[in-house]
Amino acid sequence: MLGVPSSISRRASVITYEAEMNLVIHAGGGILRAIITPEKLTIEAIDRGPGIPDLDLAMREGFSTASDRVREMGFGAGMGLPNIKRNADSLEIDTEVGKGTTLTATVFFGR
Repeated sequence: MLGVPSSISRRASVITYEAEMNLVIHAGGGILRAIITPEKLTIEAIDRGPGIPDLDLAMREGFSTASDRVREMGFGAGMGLPNIKRNADSLEIDTEVGKGTTLTATVFFGR
């Protein structure tokens, strides 16, 4: 049992949900991995999708490249990466157009 506060669990849940949705919507799949240590939870989302052409733009609230079909289902509001950033203690995104993206978000238990 980790014994972490519910606020930590909520933040980790938001990060995981948003990362998973990005894998499905933008990359057509990938790997979602959680690495848990006594000090922190690290969430990695790895894909071989199209990559992110303009990461600064993608980090802006409301910016989305989701298709009309995805938006009609209620997704693609452009809050995924901003929500991940808001809930992570550290965030790294490595992306290359045509090769894919690796997102690494960390939540420290003692913060």
